[in-house]
Amino acid sequence: MNQDAADYQERLSHLGISRRQFMRFAGLMTATLALPSQYAARVAHALLTAPRPPVIWLEFQDCTGDTESLLRSSQPGIDELLLDVLSLDYHETLMAPAGADTEVSLSQTLARYPGQYITVVEGSIPTANNGIHCMIRGRTALSIVREVCSNALATIAIGNCAWDGGLAAAAPNPTGAMGVRGAVPGLSPLISLPGCPANVVNLAATITHYLTQGAWPDVDSSGRPYFAYGEELHDECERHDHYEAGRFVLAWGDEGHRQGWCLFRMGCKGKETDHNCPTVRWNDGTCWPVAAGHGCVGCASGSFWDRMTPFYAELEDD
Repeated sequence: MNQDAADYQERLSHLGISRRQFMRFAGLMTATLALPSQYAARVAHALLTAPRPPVIWLEFQDCTGDTESLLRSSQPGIDELLLDVLSLDYHETLMAPAGADTEVSLSQTLARYPGQYITVVEGSIPTANNGIHCMIRGRTALSIVREVCSNALATIAIGNCAWDGGLAAAAPNPTGAMGVRGAVPGLSPLISLPGCPANVVNLAATITHYLTQGAWPDVDSSGRPYFAYGEELHDECERHDHYEAGRFVLAWGDEGHRQGWCLFRMGCKGKETDHNCPTVRWNDGTCWPVAAGHGCVGCASGSFWDRMTPFYAELEDD
C-alpha cells in the first residue's frame, strides 16, 4: 500500500469506517455503475488514492431535500465517504462560515481552482424580473450560477428542480424558474440527476466514475447518466409480474394491496419513468416507495408536477 492509500485508510479509521464497510461501498458503486464485479478493486483504489477535487455546492429555489438526502445516507456512510473523497469548499447549509465569510470561501475557491472544481447545483434558478426572486448576499441566483458554472470542471444538477425547474417551474411558474441547462445554455459537461429528492447513491456513483475512469459517465439527451436513468422503472419493479398477470390494487388496503399487487390502477407512474429506484432503493438499500405500498409519482421525469398530477389518477395504458 502506498503512502496515499495508507493516509486514506487512517482517515477512514478516524471516521469509524472499517475496511469491510469501505469495500462494501466500493462494491455498491461498482454495481450501481453496472461495471463487472472485478472492477470493485479498481474503484476502491481510485477512492483511496485520487486527489480530492474541490466542490462548490449551490442552493437556490429548493426545499434542501437533496442535501438532506446526502446527510441521511448510510449505505454505508456515503455522506462521510463522499465528503472525505471530495473537498466540499462551499455549501451554504453545511459550511461553518456564515454571513460575509461565506463570500470569502466562494471567491477563494473560484480564484484558486479555475477549471478544476466541481459545481453541484441544487434548486431551480428564477429568471423572471431579472432573477430577483432568489437573492443571495445581494446577488441573483442567475448571476451566481452563470459565474460559478462557466469555469467549472463539470456541473452536476442534483434533484428535479436543478434539472428542469421542478415544483417552482410548475404552471403558471411566476418566477420563471428553470433548471441549470436553461439558465446556463451550452454548459458542458452537465450531468443531471433528477429525482425529488435525488438518491445520493447516484451522486456518489457519478463522482466515483470520474475518479475511476477519468471521465464523466455517458448521458442521454437530457444529461442523465445511463447507468441510473437508462431503464424504465416499471421493467425493474418487483410488482412487474403482477402487472403482466393483470393483478392490480383497486383500493388502498384491499386484498391486492396486502398481497403486493401492481399499483398501476392507483396512479403509479412507473411506466412513464426511467430511473434505477427499484435497484438502488433507499434506507440502506432496503426499500423504495413502491415496495412500501405507494405508487411512483414520476419524480425523475420531466415536468412531473404538471404531467404526472393528479398522482393518484391512472394513466392511460399503452
